Amino acid sequence: MRERVPVVEQGRRARRGPLARALWGGAEAAVTCGLVLLLLVVHQLWWTNRQAREGAERKVQALEREWGSPWGSPRGSPLSGSRSGSTSGSNSGSGATSGSGTSSGSSSSSGSGEQSGRGSGSHALAASAPAPRWDQAYAVLRMPRIGIRVPVAEGISKSGVLNKGYVGHYPRTAQPGQGGNFALAGHRNTHGEPFRRINRLRDGDELVVETKRAVYTYVVDKTLAQTSARDGGVIRPVPRSDVRTGHGYSTPGYYITLTTCTPEYTSKYRLVVWGKLQSMRPR
Repeated sequence: MRERVPVVEQGRRARRGPLARALWGGAEAAVTCGLVLLLLVVHQLWWTNRQAREGAERKVQALEREWGSPWGSPRGSPLSGSRSGSTSGSNSGSGATSGSGTSSGSSSSSGSGEQSGRGSGSHALAASAPAPRWDQAYAVLRMPRIGIRVPVAEGISKSGVLNKGYVGHYPRTAQPGQGGNFALAGHRNTHGEPFRRINRLRDGDELVVETKRAVYTYVVDKTLAQTSARDGGVIRPVPRSDVRTGHGYSTPGYYITLTTCTPEYTSKYRLVVWGKLQSMRPR
């Protein structure tokens, strides 16, 4: 009787059961999803920032070349709306002292920053500036304390302004140097995140706005750490929170407002920084 020799087939995998196949497929799907999510995070937190910052810096350089005046030339004399002017109570300047201050409580016409300021040459220059086109970058905002310089464009659309790494100017608010409230918005995270560190700004820090016609220096005066995203009072001509009672101003003046999302990586609330016009110099 012939003896049979068993044959062993090499490389043949044992057939998996239904449960094993399901677990294996789920693991592959989880790894794939994880990689996709990782790429999305890298894109949002690194690539969009890199692109937006480079584009914003190129725009700043283009504006400076167009204006033909490098940053760093001497500033003009302080306006009466400066911190020192409002402390001394002088009313011999343009009238922005009592108009922008909250401690004096004056409501006389000679102290109204918006009315008497328009009569001075410096504020007449701001008032006569042509309105910028929608999405047009027309100014540069510098915040020396946190090392930021960024273009300012008209409007607050994401695709046309904010996602380019620019700061957006709220429509129907004042322009730089004009009486009222020059209100701005910017991303705190992703797309250049120009306002990421504005929570580090302190009273007395400078906010410098440079345009084709003049350079305006504002000084940080108040901050609002958190308010509702629907708090429209913070960007009114006399900015005052509709949600957080007691935060803001009560008299006309020359204000700047910076708004951004808070906490970081969310858009639930708004962080607000306010300042007052201190000085300007024509080009």
